[in-house]
Amino acid sequence: MSKKFTNLTIIIIILTIICIGCGCIGEEKEDKKNNGIEEELENGFGNMTLSSPEFENGEKIPAKYTADGEDISPPLTFDEIPENAQSLALIMDDPDAPGGTWVHWIVWNIPPEFIGLSEGEIIPFPHGTNDFGTLDYGGPSPPSGTHRYYFKLYALDIMLELEEGATKKQLLDAMEGHVLAKAVLMGKYSR
Repeated sequence: MSKKFTNLTIIIIILTIICIGCGCIGEEKEDKKNNGIEEELENGFGNMTLSSPEFENGEKIPAKYTADGEDISPPLTFDEIPENAQSLALIMDDPDAPGGTWVHWIVWNIPPEFIGLSEGEIIPFPHGTNDFGTLDYGGPSPPSGTHRYYFKLYALDIMLELEEGATKKQLLDAMEGHVLAKAVLMGKYSR
């Protein structure tokens, strides 16, 4: 019995070493690191604000800005951007999606002098790939129930050197250590 236990212990140690070598464990730490960035910044910090004239924080997003309507981006207003900001990044996602957080919109290298985005504006700055597989805004389209949609605006102390089509994870990695302020606007939607 003790010989079997010893063999099992050796196998577990070998598998652990293999996992560390191939990056299995490292990837888990990487995911936790990115989730940590988001959790740390969940409620925003600094004086910067993000708002919309079409819905209040915590209120329903009008159907016009969803897959049930025109599926265009809502107007957003930025205020109190830090003076030393070099760029802004915007992420919209849905943490209530059945398979985990669903990314709807990613944009970065927005000039800090922008005071917002107009409704359905064609944005000439780099876009990331959302979970619909496109580079565009993808409006709320919950399969059931009421979902929360977070618009997160980040003020950064650098311009990002990131290829268009990058993922949310790649954007978060690039922003790490460069976030000066964050503002959050949350809207809800249900069908």
